[in-house]
Amino acid sequence: MSERPTLLFVSPRYLLPADSGGKIRTRDVLMGLKGGRFAVVLACPATPAKLAADRAALDTLCDRLVTWPEPQRHRLFPLTRMRHLVSPLPIPVATDRWPPAVPVIAAELARRPEVVVVDFPHAGLLVPQFHDVPAVLFTHNVEAEIFRRHAEVAPTPLRAFWRGQARKMERFERGELARYDAVVAVAERDRAFFESRFGVTHAAVIPTGVNLALHEFALPAASPEPQVVFSGSMDWLANIDAIEFFLAEIWPRVAAVRPQARFTVIGRNPPARLVEAARRSGHRWTFTGFVDDVRPYIRAAQACVIPLRVAGGTRLKVFEAMAMGCPVVSTAIGVEGLPLAPGRHYELADAPEAFAAALLRLLKQPERGRELAVAARSHVEQHASHLAVARVFEEICARAAAPASRSGR
Repeated sequence: MSERPTLLFVSPRYLLPADSGGKIRTRDVLMGLKGGRFAVVLACPATPAKLAADRAALDTLCDRLVTWPEPQRHRLFPLTRMRHLVSPLPIPVATDRWPPAVPVIAAELARRPEVVVVDFPHAGLLVPQFHDVPAVLFTHNVEAEIFRRHAEVAPTPLRAFWRGQARKMERFERGELARYDAVVAVAERDRAFFESRFGVTHAAVIPTGVNLALHEFALPAASPEPQVVFSGSMDWLANIDAIEFFLAEIWPRVAAVRPQARFTVIGRNPPARLVEAARRSGHRWTFTGFVDDVRPYIRAAQACVIPLRVAGGTRLKVFEAMAMGCPVVSTAIGVEGLPLAPGRHYELADAPEAFAAALLRLLKQPERGRELAVAARSHVEQHASHLAVARVFEEICARAAAPASRSGR
């Protein structure tokens, strides 16, 4: 370790492979921080096998790594976690308690780092005391807003459940954000929500960025069997809802006009019921499950769809597709918080009819897709470098560590 001040970064998840938006954003921030103002200590769960396999990649994220054993989830975990319905915490937060992490993090805090960063609000359960070390919370979404949106689109029998979980999440999130000297938001609308709803006045915004060196630009080629893709973790409820909506309301309209079109869902752990529903529909759908690299799938596609109805924060998948030259069709929620212009950088549609029509335009008019792709890549190059994002993040941490900026928590 150098003589640089230490930044302790607490992640509740092992970050490799970076197979979700949150992991990608965290990975890219850490890569940008490495070699900068702070010596980075990454604290996260891991297994010996993963550490051995990923040693070189981990060296790009931190100067030193400390770990605790990963929790082992039983196959019935989705059911057994429901015992936390009686908890005052929302279920996803209550199930993230993991006692082996607490002493490991406490020992690092005892070494007096300059600042500690906690990734996601629920990871605060792993750090019950900061021991007067300046603390920064890295938020990737407004968690309470995601739960509220689930309540809005859930079938009637489940709405009471989601409303109850939303109330618990709002209470938890409000209390958790107040513990920190600084809060990092990923969109101005998130920062404004924290201020107006939670009274948080110490939040700052980082832009959404993408590693341009990893996402080279190539215009999509025309195809008699056009490919459409969606990329996202398929064990996340917001993505499941999006693909169920796309299957039921949008794709049948597309397939009626372009029956030769294919749709690929790229992402880990798709629910068996959803895969079976797509199979029964007779549509030309493929679920890849986990893949080592999503980029070949996106480069082979004539369009990328983001039919999200439930989400928070910003969607990295948008900028990744745009960086690679894949035209995007999205709902308003799908691009929420991103400084993009509909009709110039992407096609915007919320209603099923409009979404299908926008997608069909791209499949029928390749020149329209190329026009969007060129404008979108130019925008990403000018405004969304992950290295620039890391510099903003680093400055937020430095301000939080300065004695004059302490919030008095």
